[in-house]
Amino acid sequence: MQKNSPNLTLTEKERETSFLRPAGEGREVSALAQQLGNLVSAGSYALGCSVDELRKASNEAGFALFDADLKGIKGKQNLLNTLAQAASFPPEFGVNWDALADALCDLSWHEASGYVLLLRNASDTLGLSANDREIAQDLLADTVVYWRQRKKPFWIFYS
Repeated sequence: MQKNSPNLTLTEKERETSFLRPAGEGREVSALAQQLGNLVSAGSYALGCSVDELRKASNEAGFALFDADLKGIKGKQNLLNTLAQAASFPPEFGVNWDALADALCDLSWHEASGYVLLLRNASDTLGLSANDREIAQDLLADTVVYWRQRKKPFWIFYS
């Protein structure tokens, strides 16, 4: 699992891959909001700023932010229920890995320019067995790739 803080300084090439206009072209955009718009860099990272800064940047970028508090999470069902609540999954959410993959790759009920999944108080194990942790990590990585192919950044931040 990649857990690095994103670089807030964009190179000229990275600005070209961002859907956000740089500051000076009709609006001021914070460095973090610009970075969130960088499709190529989207992935899983340790949160390198405050939750409030991330929330503000997500709002500036027009992103949906899903805030999941994983404190005390033990087991697959608890994790899935917490993620479902954070992202307001539809009532028919099946509370299994396939349903999580389907929901994270749909998000039609949260139309946005991109997505941020904030996993607060996340332990290294995510409260899961080794097998379930591997499945969850693969599923989250696949979600990032799915949205990248559709030209929408999907970020996962651990704090």
